[in-house]
Amino acid sequence: MKKTFIKTENDYQVAIAQINVFLKKGFANLTAKETKELEGVSQAVAAFEKEYYPVPKPETIAEMVELKMYELKLTQKKLAERLKIAPDKLSQILNGKREPDVTFLKAAYMDLNIDPGFLLRNV
Repeated sequence: MKKTFIKTENDYQVAIAQINVFLKKGFANLTAKETKELEGVSQAVAAFEKEYYPVPKPETIAEMVELKMYELKLTQKKLAERLKIAPDKLSQILNGKREPDVTFLKAAYMDLNIDPGFLLRNV
């Protein structure tokens, strides 16, 4: 399998178009050669995106909780239920109107698997 490199935005757009062709065909309908090509193009796209479109790391507890909400596909209401806190308390914490208390921080660690070191550094 030849190594695919993406050096420009145009190369990136061409690679995305290639991926879409494979996806429209469906994984089950790809030949072994097409599967390897899809894998190579996907890896090249991932490498390009990592370098040119990095996802910023959360810097605050609110940003980290919002990222977890996105990853878990939760609304604020569902997250409040999961953390066993009032929805208005969660809203205030996420909007910076209230400092997170020990109960919230413990729930963020236990239920959302947020690194305790991150939580302590950002209180």
